[in-house]
Amino acid sequence: MVKGSRMTKHGMRQGRNVYSTAAIFLRGRMAILVLFAWAYGIGTVMAATQTLATGWRFRLAPGSAAVQTHPEAAAWRTAHVPGSTQTDLLTAGVIRDPFDRDNEAQLQWIGLADWQYQLPVTVDAATLRNEHVELVFDGLDTFADVSLNDHKLLSADNMFRRWRVSVKDVLHVGSNTLLVTLHSPITRLQPWLLKQPYALPGEFDSAFGDEPKGKQTSNYVRKANYQYGWDWGPRYVTEGIWQPVHLESWNDLRLTDFHIAQQHVDADAAQLLAQFDIRADHAGKVQLQLTWSAPDGSRRSTMLEKLLEAGDNHLDLPVRIEHPQRWWPAGYGAPNLYHFHADVVVAGKVVASSERDTGLRSVELRRQHDRWGRSFAFVINGVPIFAKGANLIPFDSFPERVTNARVQQILQSAHDANMNMLRVWGGGYYQSDAFYAMADKMGLMIWQDFMFGGAVPPYDDAFRENTRIEAAEQVMRLRDHPSIVLWCGNNEVQTGWESWPDRKQFAQAIGLAERARVEHGMRTLFGETLRGVVQRYAPDVPYWASSPSTDFDGPANVPSDGDMHVWDVWAGSAPIEDYLRTTPRFQSEYGLQSLPALATIQTFATPADLSPDSPVLRAHQKFDSGNGNQRLLFYIRKYYGEPKDFASFVYLSQVMQAEGIELAADHLRSARPQSMGSLYWQLNDVWPGASWSSIDYFGRWKALQFHARRFYAPLRVAPIRRDGHTDVFLISDRTAPLDAQLRTRVMDMDGRLLHERLDKVHMPALASTRAAELDDAALLQGADPHRSFAVFELIEQGKTVSRQLLYFEPALALQLPEPDLNVELHDSGQGIVLSVRAERLAREVWIDFGSLDAQVSDNAFDLLPGERVELQVTGAADIVSLRDALHVHSLFDATMRQHAPIVLKAAQP
Repeated sequence: MVKGSRMTKHGMRQGRNVYSTAAIFLRGRMAILVLFAWAYGIGTVMAATQTLATGWRFRLAPGSAAVQTHPEAAAWRTAHVPGSTQTDLLTAGVIRDPFDRDNEAQLQWIGLADWQYQLPVTVDAATLRNEHVELVFDGLDTFADVSLNDHKLLSADNMFRRWRVSVKDVLHVGSNTLLVTLHSPITRLQPWLLKQPYALPGEFDSAFGDEPKGKQTSNYVRKANYQYGWDWGPRYVTEGIWQPVHLESWNDLRLTDFHIAQQHVDADAAQLLAQFDIRADHAGKVQLQLTWSAPDGSRRSTMLEKLLEAGDNHLDLPVRIEHPQRWWPAGYGAPNLYHFHADVVVAGKVVASSERDTGLRSVELRRQHDRWGRSFAFVINGVPIFAKGANLIPFDSFPERVTNARVQQILQSAHDANMNMLRVWGGGYYQSDAFYAMADKMGLMIWQDFMFGGAVPPYDDAFRENTRIEAAEQVMRLRDHPSIVLWCGNNEVQTGWESWPDRKQFAQAIGLAERARVEHGMRTLFGETLRGVVQRYAPDVPYWASSPSTDFDGPANVPSDGDMHVWDVWAGSAPIEDYLRTTPRFQSEYGLQSLPALATIQTFATPADLSPDSPVLRAHQKFDSGNGNQRLLFYIRKYYGEPKDFASFVYLSQVMQAEGIELAADHLRSARPQSMGSLYWQLNDVWPGASWSSIDYFGRWKALQFHARRFYAPLRVAPIRRDGHTDVFLISDRTAPLDAQLRTRVMDMDGRLLHERLDKVHMPALASTRAAELDDAALLQGADPHRSFAVFELIEQGKTVSRQLLYFEPALALQLPEPDLNVELHDSGQGIVLSVRAERLAREVWIDFGSLDAQVSDNAFDLLPGERVELQVTGAADIVSLRDALHVHSLFDATMRQHAPIVLKAAQP
């Protein structure tokens, strides 16, 4: 996410589920353990694991100031682990829905208080007879003191780390008491910070007065930054036991890690190392046995004897696979996965086992000097891939509510929109193993940020070492996922330091010596520490110091080298056509906002709230302290006109977003190989509200997601018009050339064909080809530009595989006719079909069933005069309910040019 002058810019796959706010709070508890079970340690066959998931209670910590103001939270109540205080309080009925209306302001006290979680742990004699009994927290959020039977075990200070401690000498047979005291990170750090000579520049100041402006504590703690509030999500500073807890007991040895290291992979052979990390009590011989299954079902095995030493052992078992069935990104081949099973055998007995699914592939981040500067391109198995995708933020303000079904739906939506890459943004948290396993199976490449969202980090050794351990744990956990093709040190730390006004002012204020220490700390952390972790534990995957950057090889955020975040449009209020002015080597962020579907807005707002500047709408619009709806109206009025009502405001915001991002994406793809990536901001939402997402919080596809499926298609015709001149590009992601036809028509909006031509075209593999250069006069041939348009179609073997309409004036200036849409809904015997026909041009047709569980196979499309489309309708709603709820409209009926504009009322306190 980007900062301009410190004013920041920061549906749905067919068959998806649409959730309600209340349901998402209460559903998914059964799936939580699966989703968030992090595979750090591998238990042995002889080991026993006791999951500590039920029987927890929580309360305000005695002595907390909140006990006086919120006595209802001071008594012990049922808790959920994994979970957080906010969701536990909601389940208990102590608080109202955090996402409803403007409740956010009334619930800030939760993150400022200290809390306790308690569990009676019953242990039997058999468990205590084991030589080792360890208590394992897969994640504590964040400052936590843990005691067992009044014996202090550990103090945690990092949300992203795993905590393991021996408890054999503390436990006794029968009932034991486990107590976790969680401290507010704000209350814990603020007194210390206010005594310091300065506060490091952070991200977003609190809107609720709990931290002085410019004195943010989030920089100093390893916790998900977005929970302190962002310009697309609320401020809910969570505390809790956010990952599973268990007791592990074992004897003799424990297999602590199993990894398939890919030393070299090509079409002829894969040279691998099966790596075993074993902690042993005694020296002795072991046999390492490895069996693997190929994607075609064939099986092979190998074995090797090794000598263990007492203590930690790292053992390698070489493996060579001839002619491997390699893993490919979506659109380039099958995402093939091998299954590896490992056994550790002592004296003929299996004492430890582990399994891994992984894909065999080579990854290169190609950076070559050329006529445009220095390239930035992902090369998988020797094939340069144009990265098509979006940025992914956390799925929810409260991670424990995220189910596998929601993750699957969002990732499948990305895949269905022809995306091949998602960037896991650095202001959230590292995703679950289930997330990456799904990406592996879908062929979605993952650009993985380490969790730094843009704030300037401390430079002390303790903070750096804490981060190093975190990074090592996370890289080791995730390194067998072939989908991860890049580890990136942070989001916007370097570019912020170099170019944001508040950073420049801070650098001047602290003096040269202290500035040098801050800069050296950043360069050491991101240029050396994290790079070293990746090179040690996952050397087959490239590392990148910051996004955007040149990997510390010059200034950040430049078009000629590295990746670039482009935010003049939106954050700087620049015209949308300014997207055509810059051609980065890889555009890893850019975006336009929109509102979610009206049905989504209605889950948090009443009818009285449905105006652009109502207090509730402002509360769910985080850009520029709630003023973002004015920015939306600025762009809507500039290009489309005045919305005739609130529903039209919602619709036009999505049309503006979709058509603007489409222009930028077409430009980037047409510039291949100068540009090799388009990741728009952003794919998903953490709550229901205005944002840059293309899929809203409930999984509904916005217009942008439907457009993305077209502008990210493997074959694309992209007419790009600048200053009365149009270049027509033919774009192919295919790995083989093809011959096709380009049909060009010019029509008036009533359907009269003005002229037409059909050309044979040759499209090279993996390329963008300029097929035509046309000025307006040649296209229009005297026709009225306000009443005419061009149609470009790419035809392969008689089938139109891509179509794009080109308009000669902004929508505001077009004389759009009444399209006279004819709509029929019927049961075909194989499903419900919606037929839509336009008598005259219909631009941006939108089909809406309100809050019904119903999805159409396409939406947000143009219909030519006389054209009919038939769309599949899926979901749980019956045809009678669908007919009653159906609403179809287009750009023609969304604006009112002769009426007064919507009045933006001043926000009420």
